[in-house]
Amino acid sequence: MSSKVFSKLADLKCAAAIVFLATLATPLGLAAQVRAKAPHSKLELLVLGSGGPRSFGRASTSYLVLIDGMPRILVDAGPGAFLEVGKLGIALAHVDIVLLTHLHIDHSSDLPAMFLDRALTSDQPIHFKVFGPQGGGVFPSTKRFLELLFESGGAFEYEKTFGAYETIESVDLPIALDSPESEIVSEGDLQVKAIATHHGDCPAVAYRVDYQDRSITFSGDMDASALPNLERLAHDSDLLVFHVGVLDPPGSPEILYTLHTAPKQIGEAARDGRVKHLLLSHISPAIEESRRQVLRSISGSYKQGIEFAHDGMQIPVVTSHETSAHPQRLWPPRSSALPNKRSHP
Repeated sequence: MSSKVFSKLADLKCAAAIVFLATLATPLGLAAQVRAKAPHSKLELLVLGSGGPRSFGRASTSYLVLIDGMPRILVDAGPGAFLEVGKLGIALAHVDIVLLTHLHIDHSSDLPAMFLDRALTSDQPIHFKVFGPQGGGVFPSTKRFLELLFESGGAFEYEKTFGAYETIESVDLPIALDSPESEIVSEGDLQVKAIATHHGDCPAVAYRVDYQDRSITFSGDMDASALPNLERLAHDSDLLVFHVGVLDPPGSPEILYTLHTAPKQIGEAARDGRVKHLLLSHISPAIEESRRQVLRSISGSYKQGIEFAHDGMQIPVVTSHETSAHPQRLWPPRSSALPNKRSHP
C-alpha cells in the first residue's frame, strides 16, 4: 500500500476522531440538540418508571410533572427513577413538590437519591413539601417515614446538609374512604387535589394536578373498592394514569384483587369519569405478556385513547381544542423531549 494511501487513511481517522470528540463535548450529542428544539406544552408528564415491584427491565413507578416545560412535581420515586433522571439528563432544580401515593418500596425507595441529586446541583437552600398517606398497620405515616430517613438518628440524616441545605415539610393525608377530596396545593394556576384510595393493608392516596386548563390524575395502586373516589377526583381529566397490576378474574392470583383493579373495571371507571386519555402504568410481567387482552377488556367500555407507559415517555397534556387543531402532536405520546440542563458540582 502506497504512502499516499496511508496518509489518506490517517487523515480520515483524524477527522473521525474530531467528530467523535465534538459529539462528546455536546451534552448527549445530537440527540440532546434535537430534543431541545421540541415544543413544550403547558402541562406535561414524564414517565421515569413504568414498572412495579418485579425486576424485569423497567424502573419502578415514578413520574415528573412539568409546568411550562420545567419539572416541578415528583410523583412517587420507585427503584430506577434516579437512574432514569441521569439517562435523560433532567435537571431537578425546580422540583419542590412530592406526591407519594403509598409507601411500598417500589414507589418510594429512590426518594433519598432524588433529594440528593437536587442538593448536589443547587447553590441555594431547598425546601421540599412532601404529601403522602397517614400511617396504618405496619406502615408509618409519611411524616414518620421522612423522619426515619432524614431527621436526627435517621438513616440518611447527613443528606440534608451534604449538598445544599434542605428543609423537608411533610403532610399526612386522610386514608379513610369516606374522607372528602382536599386541595393540598394552590399556587396561582397550579392546583393539586388528593383523595383516599385503598390498596389492601397499605394506606394509599390518589392525586390530581391541574394547571390552567389542563389536568392529570394519578390513581396510584388501588383496588376496586376505591373506584368511586377516583372517578370523582378524575372527572373530566385530560389524562388519567392508572396502575394495572392484574388481569381480569380469574387470570391473576386471588390475593392480588385485594390490591389492584382489574382491566374491565379500569375501563368502566375511565368511561364514568369522562377522562380524555388513559395511560396504563405499573406494568408487571403478566400484563406485559397480555397487552392485547388488557386493551380489549378496557376498550369494551372506554372508547378514548389508551396507551401503555414506558420509561422515558413524555406526554404533552392538551385541551380538546388543541386535539382537533394538532392531532399529530397528541397521541400516542412522544419519547422524552427534554433538553439537557444538568450541572454537576
